[in-house]
Amino acid sequence: MDQLLQNLAARQSTDSPVPPLAGLLAAARPEDAGDFVQATSNLRALTYLLSRHADYRAGLRRAILDLLGNTRQVQLYTDTGLLSNEPFSTAIKRRIGERLLPPARSAHHLADQFGLIFNHPEDYRWVGSVAQAVWLELWQALAWDELPPAAANPVRLQLLEAVQVLTARITAIGLEPELVRVYPDIERFESPFLHLASEAMRYVESARHAMVDPACQPEDEKHMLVLLEQCEQLIARLRKVAHERGVSVGLTYHLIRLSQHIGRLRTLLALLDTDSSPAANGTLFGLLAELVRADNRRFSVRDVFTSNTEMLARQVTEHAGRHGEHYIAEDRKQWKDMASAALGAGVIVGFMALIKLLLAKLHLPLIWEALAFGLNYALGFMLVHVLHFTIATKQPAMTAARIAAVIHESGGKPDTRQLAELVAKVIRTQFIAIVGNVMAAIPVAWLIAVCWQSFTGAPVVNTEKAAHLLADLDPLHSLAIFHAAIAGVYLFLAGLIAGYYDNLAIYRQIPQRLAALPWLNRLLGAARTQRLAHYVEHNLGGLAGNFYFGLFLGVTGTIGFLLGLPLDIRHITFSSAYLSYAAVSYDYLIPLNVVLWSVAGVLLIGMTNLLVSFTLALWVALRSRKLKGTDALPLLPALARRFWQKPKDFFIPPKDAVQDPSTTP
Repeated sequence: MDQLLQNLAARQSTDSPVPPLAGLLAAARPEDAGDFVQATSNLRALTYLLSRHADYRAGLRRAILDLLGNTRQVQLYTDTGLLSNEPFSTAIKRRIGERLLPPARSAHHLADQFGLIFNHPEDYRWVGSVAQAVWLELWQALAWDELPPAAANPVRLQLLEAVQVLTARITAIGLEPELVRVYPDIERFESPFLHLASEAMRYVESARHAMVDPACQPEDEKHMLVLLEQCEQLIARLRKVAHERGVSVGLTYHLIRLSQHIGRLRTLLALLDTDSSPAANGTLFGLLAELVRADNRRFSVRDVFTSNTEMLARQVTEHAGRHGEHYIAEDRKQWKDMASAALGAGVIVGFMALIKLLLAKLHLPLIWEALAFGLNYALGFMLVHVLHFTIATKQPAMTAARIAAVIHESGGKPDTRQLAELVAKVIRTQFIAIVGNVMAAIPVAWLIAVCWQSFTGAPVVNTEKAAHLLADLDPLHSLAIFHAAIAGVYLFLAGLIAGYYDNLAIYRQIPQRLAALPWLNRLLGAARTQRLAHYVEHNLGGLAGNFYFGLFLGVTGTIGFLLGLPLDIRHITFSSAYLSYAAVSYDYLIPLNVVLWSVAGVLLIGMTNLLVSFTLALWVALRSRKLKGTDALPLLPALARRFWQKPKDFFIPPKDAVQDPSTTP
């Protein structure tokens, strides 16, 4: 490090400062990017050398000023770390392209030269983890007060230009048509977005005059900060309205860009404030860490995708959470109603299983067979929804969002007793729904099989097919558990799809547009059209989720066959129905061990369906609220205590259970 500082001190003014600065940073860089202890030690060693040798700090100061003075800085302040105005899809494509073929770096732009200095892909880890006090010591060791005040003018001029660029962009984004459509008040004359640009112009001109004429008193940034605060209040209102009226990726993109640009503008105003030191208050080093992270991850597709889909994921899971309230039985009456709804669904599944077996006997071409299977499942599940019945395995994806919402509302520190009570309600509701589905599917399938054999003289399936059905239930000698996990993933996706379409219905105003269709009003009449629009508003997500879930189940086996992969699905309700069809085909002459393994397989299939779908749904619901999986860990001991004290409550509601008003739909 000492030799590098000597080289900087001896550097000619015509030489590029980038290589020696990059070499000095490489010497300060820890071997492990996450080792902030070594990084701190290296920076303190550099600080010590600079404080002891005037020529060292003079050489480093000169190199930094040469870099700033000979390059265009504005792009670094206005572009690096901020989303551009390109569409979300274009941003993804561009990052993929730049990852494969990185763009050329210009010697005239600080943003490009900055990346040559912080050239390790994980520099942001140690730069951001080093304490601000360590950076401040290094900054003070450079003794900037040894330079005349005018030496900083070139940097200040470019910072002022960056302020103008950022304010123009904030105004433009704030008046985007999509934002105005969601919140029309944003374009009124009193809107802070309209006043921000003119105020920025006054501020910049005043600061420039003060640099030319020291006797001129520049305007402070307080008025601009007030306008920025008002802009942030409008953004908060926009987000609130968006949660009520639906969101899109485009709307989310604009809101994120607005927040990013306002935050960067605040940082630049703090850097330009002559009354306080940006180094002493940490603003400078916060910006450095932000810029280093942005440059290191400039090709990251994941960062763009995560930041842009976060709000949409939140909206989708919140809609799923609202539906989840319908899947939580608060008292015995609701618990019994859930049992009745589950029994109704089990009856329908018994007939759906019959249709599936009959379709398989037709040996249709593969594509048509997959479509027939998918439509059988899809239309059957949609019928279950229309009749207000319940498929038990659809519940976890909904109830997980409700649990995540409770954790989020408590700031990540929920009342574990209250949350354990909620989980107990979820479990007993899930339990009775599964019992209802299975207890209806088994006898209905048996009755159908017996009647079929009585009328046709032959069972629904022959013994060969029955043996295959039983073999598919064996948890040890088949892929039943793996196939059940695939079905669990589909259940999770169905929950997301339902939330997405619920969001789409309100965002695109589909019910209102349906109600206004002239031909539909002529066909059905105004009153029926209004009822249809109302039904679509509250059920589009449920219908769409069930439709896609059915298609997923129907086509998976065919896709697996075409790809030569062991892909298929197992669902507890259908598996229990197939067990009845197989028993009738064998005339009940099934070995006891086969029966026991088949029953165990059905139970394990159900557990896998529920566990996979619930885990995925809870993970997404937590992430959409910026929570981690560990935030749910305190629930486990509370749940264990609750089960130890009152195990019955996990299966049957207590007699004195009263509905919680907070969960009323």
